[in-house]
Amino acid sequence: MAPKLGRPRWRVLGLGLVILIVLGAVGVGIYTAPQPLLPEATASLASTATVTFSDANGRLEWVPNGATPSTGLMVYPGAKVPSAAYGPLAQTIAANGFLVVIAPMPLNFAVLGIGAANGVIAAHPEIHAWAIGGHSLGGAMAAQYAAGTHPASLRGLALWASSSAANLSASGLRVVSVYGTLDAGAAKITAAETRALLPSSTVYVVLDGGNHEQMGYYTGQPNDPPATIARDAQQRQVADATMAMLQGLTAP
Repeated sequence: MAPKLGRPRWRVLGLGLVILIVLGAVGVGIYTAPQPLLPEATASLASTATVTFSDANGRLEWVPNGATPSTGLMVYPGAKVPSAAYGPLAQTIAANGFLVVIAPMPLNFAVLGIGAANGVIAAHPEIHAWAIGGHSLGGAMAAQYAAGTHPASLRGLALWASSSAANLSASGLRVVSVYGTLDAGAAKITAAETRALLPSSTVYVVLDGGNHEQMGYYTGQPNDPPATIARDAQQRQVADATMAMLQGLTAP
């Protein structure tokens, strides 16, 4: 018969388990801590003379004033990046006649919310042609959504410093891929095997001197070389490239 553990030993084991749980929780908290936002991000969460802003339970939406848009863009944020970081970009695109919706992601990880676009589309029956896009991991998960079962109204894809792991070469989607020359992931984005996964008609827009974090208004992107162009200049080029794609969409 095995000897029973004494009470002091049980206490030691119990204390050790508590310590492991606490350390695990702290580790998860540190890993999932969102990147800090810049003031421009917070400022974009407001209506202006050209757009109306609303927050529908974390789903951030910008609608152009004085018009009922028929084309919309859904945006998936990058990993650990709060949705508001893409507010200035969304505001600019919406001011040019498009509905823009940034979908919230669990723990700020788009891999946990690939199907978020379904709710966005269902909430806006007035939109006849949709594009989906995103930054970094968000763009990859947007591509994953586009590769799966999706409404026929999905017509375009915008990849911001991102790439697709799914084969969309025969999808018929109108695709734009925008990246900075100083982005650490540029080599993967430009690799032949990566490009082969996108339609041959994909438009590639190269931002000379652009980096990864300047796709949004946040800071702290790890392993990201400093950009040699201003953030607003990079944002302007991203907006222009994305709007060119949106303008070419037609309802199915």
